[in-house]
Amino acid sequence: MAKVKKLEGFMKGINLGGWISQGENNPEYINGFITEDDIKRIASWKVDHVRLPVDYDIIQDENENPVELGHKCIENCIKWCKKYGLNIVLDLHKTAGYVFDDQKSSNFFESKELQERFYRIWEDLAKRYSKHKDMLILELLNEVVDPSVAVQWNEIAAKAIKIIREISKDIRIIVGGVENNAVTSIILLDPPADENIIYTFHCYEPLIYTHQGAYWIETMPLDFRISYPASFEEYMKNSKDYLADRAGFLLNDKFGFNEIGPDFFEKLFREAIEVAAERNVALYCGEYGVIDRADPKESIKWYRDINSVFEKYGIGRAAWTYKEKDFGLIGPAYDEIRDEIIELL
Repeated sequence: MAKVKKLEGFMKGINLGGWISQGENNPEYINGFITEDDIKRIASWKVDHVRLPVDYDIIQDENENPVELGHKCIENCIKWCKKYGLNIVLDLHKTAGYVFDDQKSSNFFESKELQERFYRIWEDLAKRYSKHKDMLILELLNEVVDPSVAVQWNEIAAKAIKIIREISKDIRIIVGGVENNAVTSIILLDPPADENIIYTFHCYEPLIYTHQGAYWIETMPLDFRISYPASFEEYMKNSKDYLADRAGFLLNDKFGFNEIGPDFFEKLFREAIEVAAERNVALYCGEYGVIDRADPKESIKWYRDINSVFEKYGIGRAAWTYKEKDFGLIGPAYDEIRDEIIELL
């Protein structure tokens, strides 16, 4: 397989999850969660960018009036990143009517009104932040879940891209596919509208390992633990037992999986790499990581394996996540081996 188009300046990054997305919506929390010192620390890790998830209700109220605090956080992050030599992916993590981890309350794909609001959000964000296009990329929406909306999502994304292009003809724009930005959904994305479109995917595979003991998976025992690597058969059995319909790609025969390691990621990413190379599109893994319940000395092995494939094919990426959210790299679980993991980002 050939390498993909390189995403210069966005090859090695970290997410700022839990700050102005999936955190507490109050000034005390927001003002203290990420500060300039955090950005300075991240820059010292020799990464080149941060991915900044943003929830729509942090930056606008129910009447679509701008919320100063949310935009101040974005502006501060841009200022701090410029000071310390980092770039930014500005990711709309949740939009009105769409919450990736709460599909029951999400009616975005059934509502033209909510879709129009989505376009207005991007019109506003593009007007505010496209002037920073030398160091900032826009990501349309985090993790579209339902596979049945693949065609509709392409249509919505195309319209959003057109609106952004009316404001900035060349700011880079990231778009991901269905099934939570699955790497296997890259092939379902429309060909790029122009040379400044980037394809994204997320990777928490094998899910039975990266999400061991995860309290938000109803079928997962809180005390379940598994090693990395373990036998493929053990991963298969536990995925069937504890992940139900979230077993991931382990159960799909088309990949020819038979062991856990670098070859697993090569086979998993192959189609996306081929599609991106054929369409001359950069490929970006916007999230990947291991829950802090796992043995950190084994997490290093997982990071080493996935990193080897990122490096081999020129895939940009941002690990999930810097702080808290059950994956935070500055948490006590990683105290003894943090420097080793940072080297493998």
